Amino acid sequence: MVQNKVVLKFKSGAIIKGSTADFLPNKATFHLILENGETKEINSEILKAIFFVKDFEGNKSYTEQYKDSVAGGGRKIQVKFSDGEVVTGFTQGYTPNRPGFFLVPADKQSNNERIYIIRSATQKVEFI
Repeated sequence: MVQNKVVLKFKSGAIIKGSTADFLPNKATFHLILENGETKEINSEILKAIFFVKDFEGNKSYTEQYKDSVAGGGRKIQVKFSDGEVVTGFTQGYTPNRPGFFLVPADKQSNNERIYIIRSATQKVEFI
C-alpha cells in the first residue's frame, strides 16, 4: 500500500504529522501512522484539513504565491477557513453539500501536493 505523508490540522488548532494509506473522502475515519510508529484512528470531521505533503520539514520561511496554473486541475478556487487561513488552488470536485473536497495548490513550489478540505471548517469558498 502507498503511504501518503500527511499533516493533519484540527479545528482545535492542533497539528499532527504522519502517514496514511487508507484515507478515502467517503469514509468517516482513517488511520494515521505517527512518526514514532504508533497508529491512531482519526475522525475526519474533527479536522480542518489534511495536507498531503512532499516532506514533513517544509520551509517555514516560504510564502505561498498561488499564481501558478495547474494543467487539468479544474477550476480555480479560494478557501477561507473559519480560523482565517486562506488557500488558493484548483479543484475538480467541489460541491457545497459534500463533507469535503480536494484542492491542488496554485503554487507549484508549495510543500503541499494536495489538500483535502473539510467543508465544515470553512467560512467562505468561492471560484475565482
